[in-house]
Amino acid sequence: MIQKILILFIVFISFSSCSKKNNEKTDKSINLALTSEISTLDPVNSYDNVSGMVIYNICEQLYEYHYLNRPYELKPLLADGMPSIENNGKRYVIKIKKNIRYHDHPSFKGQARTVRAQDFITQFKRLSYAPLNSTGWWIVDDVIVGVNDFKKTVGNDFDKFKKTEISGIKAIDEHTLAIDLIRPSPQFIYKLSMSFVSPVPLEVIEHDKNDLSKNPIGTGPFYLTKMEPAKEITLTKFTHFHESFYPSEGDRFTNSRGLLKDSGEKIPFLETINFLVINDNNTRWDLFNKNKLDIIVLPQEFYSQVFDDVGNLREEIRARDIRLQTLPTLTYWWLAFNARDPLLGKNLNLRKAIAHAVDMNKYIMSFTNNTGQQANSILPPGVFGYDPSMTLPYEYNLEKAKEFLAKAGYPGGKNLPEIIYDTRAESKINYQQAEYFKAQLAQIGIKIKIVQNNFRQYLEKSRTGHLQFFQDGWTLDYPDAENIFQLLISTNHPPGPNASFYSNAKLDAMYEKISKLPDGEEKKGLIIKMEAIVNEDLPWIMQYYSRNFILYHDYVKNYRPSDLIWSYPKYIKVK
Repeated sequence: MIQKILILFIVFISFSSCSKKNNEKTDKSINLALTSEISTLDPVNSYDNVSGMVIYNICEQLYEYHYLNRPYELKPLLADGMPSIENNGKRYVIKIKKNIRYHDHPSFKGQARTVRAQDFITQFKRLSYAPLNSTGWWIVDDVIVGVNDFKKTVGNDFDKFKKTEISGIKAIDEHTLAIDLIRPSPQFIYKLSMSFVSPVPLEVIEHDKNDLSKNPIGTGPFYLTKMEPAKEITLTKFTHFHESFYPSEGDRFTNSRGLLKDSGEKIPFLETINFLVINDNNTRWDLFNKNKLDIIVLPQEFYSQVFDDVGNLREEIRARDIRLQTLPTLTYWWLAFNARDPLLGKNLNLRKAIAHAVDMNKYIMSFTNNTGQQANSILPPGVFGYDPSMTLPYEYNLEKAKEFLAKAGYPGGKNLPEIIYDTRAESKINYQQAEYFKAQLAQIGIKIKIVQNNFRQYLEKSRTGHLQFFQDGWTLDYPDAENIFQLLISTNHPPGPNASFYSNAKLDAMYEKISKLPDGEEKKGLIIKMEAIVNEDLPWIMQYYSRNFILYHDYVKNYRPSDLIWSYPKYIKVK
């Protein structure tokens, strides 16, 4: 998912000497934490984990991931079956379920409004409409026939937006959608599970002046009832939600954890989801201890309070019916350079000096409590093409770092301008990380100025190109190398996800090839070449692959954490 990463939700429970009775849940609600203010709830621009946590519970897409099966597999959501793929892989014909009702909206004038094929076309047009500056433009750009022509023809004219059609997307009838691709793309179906393609009626965007940032409309199990972006967001169960059921099958983990007890029951079970905006780890931890949050990705500074010396849950934690799940994630991190920056972007030896001057092992020990796995590739484990024997062409070596700095024209850092490092959040840990990088680079004479941002400010700078040196990261939207290399291609410069403004024509050409190839030897060979190009140009210094420790109270039932499934609250039962 999701362009920028931030660990979002948090939990419950009481570490105080409360009785078990006090740990019981008496209503059908759940309290979760967002680690930053929401930047937008418009599906065309919801591309970070904070907004995604909310939007996937309001809006639905054509397909979704099966909640209990791993490896991940797609299943129909608003689609009535899997697509019929025709014309040598270049046409997708999709049947859409009937009688799927939207949440109430003033433009419906008190009438029930159900999903039509045209609503998906409207959303594809919104993705391509320049004034919205969609972060999801990359999923259609030079992918679907006619979208680039539509964008050029329509420009900023909303009347033209309404009257102009995209030649490659048609409503065959009210419940059949046909999409023509420029070239075959085996990964395209994954994109049909992303929030970017959530349907929206034309009358809604006319009424709301095409701005859904604070008032999204969807068909999901919950609808928005309270929106205070910097404080609290509340979702309430949609009483007209279409008939949906808890899964009746899953993988071995599902069976071993007893996650099939509610098989076949209608969902959602919850009446309310309360998202609390809390950007400070200590505050979240305090609320966690006071039983005012229900699920938590454990902040590393509190590991010692939860785990004993051998890594097991402490007895006092287990005694309070706290449950633990360890999640190898699809999230990973790197240090990034702005390729358009006249200092860092133009000087490869300077970037190499920085790459050799940062001790990533020490960083992982200090800031992840050694739970992170040092990255050895720009691909994460679990993605086709990842090679566990791969090694990066840089390592912590101060002598080499000094040599590269001299080659860059700044021996000992002499005459080197101060480099600006922007944090991605305003928490204490983010500032400490920045101080770590500053101290590491000072060893070879590089001076760093730290600029602290909240996550929203960081995203804005990222989308407008106002970052020089920064930490970036990614949670995969779908498990394919295409989803990683799209962060590095020229056509995805901001507002797209290529925050580094990196550009390499050879990489772009290879990306076009892998985007239409199934997994196999040809694709693997291209991935190896692409990774070699990126490592030579060095827009990124790889850091680590994340692993999360997630705590939740025993009254939270049916919980299975995932990096790809943000709609999980519809499966949760509390009792």
